[in-house]
Formats: sequence, structure tokens, C-alpha cells
Amino acid sequence: MSFGDPNNPYGQQPQGQPQGQPGYGYPQQAPQGVPQQGYGYPQASPVQGGGYGGYPGGPTEMPGGVKASRVLLYVIAGLQVIGAIFIMLGAAAVSAAKNDATLQDDVQFQQLADYSGGVLWGMAFFALAWGVFAIVLAAKFGKGGNGLRITTIVFGAITAILGIYPFVVVGLVHTVLAVLVVVFVAKSDGEAWFNRPQR
Repeated sequence: MSFGDPNNPYGQQPQGQPQGQPGYGYPQQAPQGVPQQGYGYPQASPVQGGGYGGYPGGPTEMPGGVKASRVLLYVIAGLQVIGAIFIMLGAAAVSAAKNDATLQDDVQFQQLADYSGGVLWGMAFFALAWGVFAIVLAAKFGKGGNGLRITTIVFGAITAILGIYPFVVVGLVHTVLAVLVVVFVAKSDGEAWFNRPQR
């Protein structure tokens, strides 16, 4: 008995082939009870967690850039204290020169000394206050939120500007450190750290 052309998919099935198995050219059917999947890759379950780089609740350890910003804030605070000490020494020197007997009769120097002494003491106080503010910001990095991040960015920007304008040579170090603080805190890992859910 002839079954026709063996390459013809519409021909009759050979007798030796089991009934449950399709022959050449017949569409493949999944057995009963087995779910069918579409073509391509198998379906994956959706990713769980937030958008913090794969962390479900945000990063659990402070990123390196944020740690570096914290250290730089402490360095800025130390430089502020050293600067305040030098300014206080300058104010004390102006006060001592003001009481010098040879300069008592010089009215212009006395007026300048009065003005300079007050300005120098005010600058020393501002430098100390700015250093304390840097320490407070750095101390809160472990538990601070996005408000602390924004405050630190503003602090860094103001510090960089103050480093450029009044104290060009001495303030260059402040400017560089402040710019680095702003860059490290503003990066995406810094944002993820400060926006993480607080425990």
C-alpha cells in the first residue's frame, strides 16, 4: 500500500507512527493539562522593591560619596576654626595697637582700629558659627532625609561663593572642598541615601 509522497504534509500518516504523536509538518500541540506559553522567553515575575538601585527599601549602608562629603564637612569645620583663631589674633593685635601710646594721637588710626576691631570680631564669630553648622550637618548624615541633603547643597554653594569672593587665595581650599561636597551629595547614590525610608 502506498502512502503517497513522504514529503507531502497532507498525505496520510504512516501506520507505524503512534496516534498521539503528530507527524512531520503537523502543528505541535501541548498535551492536555499543560499550560501553553507564547513564543520567546518565559515570563518572569515582576521585580519587587523600590527604585533605589535594586534595594527594596533604599541603601542600607552609606555610599562612599556621601561618606566623603561628611569627612569634607568636618575638614571645612576644622579650617573654619583655624581661620577664626587667626582672625581673633588679628583683632587682638588691632586692639593692642589701638592702646599704643605713640598711636593715641592719630585720630584716623583710632577710627580705623575701632572699625577694624569690630569687623574682625564679627568675622571670627561668623567663621566659628559656620564651622559649627558644618559639624551639625555632617553629624546628621546617618539619619537625615532629603531636607538635610538640600541644606548641605545650599551650604556647599554658599561656602564655595564665599571662598571665591572675599578670600581668594585662602578661600580656594574652601571652594574646592565645598564643590566636592555638593557634587557627592547631589549624585544619584547620595539622593538614594537621603531619600531612603527612615527606620
